[in-house]
Amino acid sequence: APRPPRFTWDNDRMSEVNADQAELAKFSALAHQWWDLDGEFAALHQINPLRLDWIDSTCPLKGARVLDVGCGGGILADAMARRGADVLGIDLAEKSLKVAQLHALETQTPHLRYRLVSAEALGEEMPAAFDVVTCMEMLEHVPDPASIVQACARLVRPGGWVFFSTINRNVKSFLLAIVGAEYVAGMVPKGTHEYARLIRPHELAGFCRANGLDLQRSSGMEFQPLTRRFRLTDDTSVNYMVAARRPG
Repeated sequence: APRPPRFTWDNDRMSEVNADQAELAKFSALAHQWWDLDGEFAALHQINPLRLDWIDSTCPLKGARVLDVGCGGGILADAMARRGADVLGIDLAEKSLKVAQLHALETQTPHLRYRLVSAEALGEEMPAAFDVVTCMEMLEHVPDPASIVQACARLVRPGGWVFFSTINRNVKSFLLAIVGAEYVAGMVPKGTHEYARLIRPHELAGFCRANGLDLQRSSGMEFQPLTRRFRLTDDTSVNYMVAARRPG
């Protein structure tokens, strides 16, 4: 039987972190719903197979050493571990990490660990330690997204891959991702996203280039109202993902 996942805490490093305490409190209050397929995080469960396959098709996960930055309750981290990766998930929301750990223990997910530590602190501790770094639906929730991109670039090995997903900042994304998804359809909790913190693709590309990451692929994720399902698309005007590589 696989060994239970290991869960470690870095409370001594929590004094100065790139995090919004209100955001951490928001997700902590919803932590018990992370693995409810019909709950507040239902949309994440819907897009998870899409982003998992997109990552795996770009850089095969089996046997890879993977870091998931801003892992929350572990939806993506758990899925990547089940694809054969050796995964470390990190977050600064303690309750979410406890839920992630409990789920991993209950389902006996192999090769999966969690730590309460910032990306920046881990970058100092473990530079160039990972084959793949993922940071999905997280950049728009921190005060300094460029700092997270810098940390991800430091954490990935030369030749390794970094994956980001976030939401574009424009009128369309405001209407669909905030007004529509949060206040009309109720797909995500109200107040999940703040328009001013959304990130345009060229801004994210600039963060990547400034830290030595070469952009390789991008894809949009589009919600289909009739089927109530998401699909991958070339349209990055709302939800989008990018894959970047650190030159080897």
